[in-house]
Amino acid sequence: MNASDRASTPDPGDVRLALMLACRAPSVHNTQPWRWVFDGARLQLHSDTDRLLRSADPLGRQLVISCGAVLDHARLAFMSMGWFAEATRFPDPNVPGHLATLEFRPWPGALNTTAARIRAIRRRRTDRLPMLAPPGWLDVLATVRELARPHHVSVDEIAESNRPRLAAAAEHAAALRRYDMPYQTELHWWTGHSDTREGVPVAALVSDAEAARVDVGRPFPSAPYSVRRSDLEDKARLVVLSTLGETPAQWLHTGEALSELLLECTARGLATCALTHITELATSRSVITDLIPQPDLPQVVVRIGTAPEDTDPSPTPRRPLDEVLEIRAA
Repeated sequence: MNASDRASTPDPGDVRLALMLACRAPSVHNTQPWRWVFDGARLQLHSDTDRLLRSADPLGRQLVISCGAVLDHARLAFMSMGWFAEATRFPDPNVPGHLATLEFRPWPGALNTTAARIRAIRRRRTDRLPMLAPPGWLDVLATVRELARPHHVSVDEIAESNRPRLAAAAEHAAALRRYDMPYQTELHWWTGHSDTREGVPVAALVSDAEAARVDVGRPFPSAPYSVRRSDLEDKARLVVLSTLGETPAQWLHTGEALSELLLECTARGLATCALTHITELATSRSVITDLIPQPDLPQVVVRIGTAPEDTDPSPTPRRPLDEVLEIRAA
């Protein structure tokens, strides 16, 4: 690689810094199912199928959505460092786990509207507690729809009148899984532990009393008894991210759109919680399809609201970068 090549490509130190930020991206059960390979000119994103949830996610849909989120985080992180990362998605159809390749060019332009989302990466948390209603909701909804549009992902609000039906679908999905021993074993493997670099720690879980006040939520192993936000019933708004079809490319774009939505909301001071368990089963998925304007395929449900300032969720752990990044000699 000659000097001009080096001038047009981030060096390994820059790549490490960008990916340390990007890997704050959300993932199902905080599995962090991604691998990065940098060859000195291009950065490749691969899925890590060793982290596939074989009971909850046998097709890898949620895995690829998670990788889409880290891809969008990475592109924003590089932009904050003066690099535009052009993504080629699924560059080799013979290698399904090779999800994207990033190629770089200097980016001297102003960050403008992306700057706030970049700063939000470190602050974003999954908030499973009851929330207040989000202020300025119509503007929020319009903005996140525009952010998802380039990814061909629809963002639709669940009307308040339909909320009981969605809550019933969520409860039905949980009931079908309650005595599914492989599913429950997998869930407990990834949640409720301390001093780990992956999974959902105890500090990020909610107690039974707290979960009871959130009508649309994911059942996790219960945290020790607590009654945070005891005066709140959940007033979060509910939106659905959906696609026209069911391909890995559409799953990847869903994750990218989800990343943009979560970071935009965080930048506005809002709290969020992404839910994918409601779309794991065909029965609950069909209920959601009936609640949105077009017959698209629901991929993710997201709660969006406002959290009291005195109950900020703790950050979840992340794997060391050397476990997810390989730097090869040019």
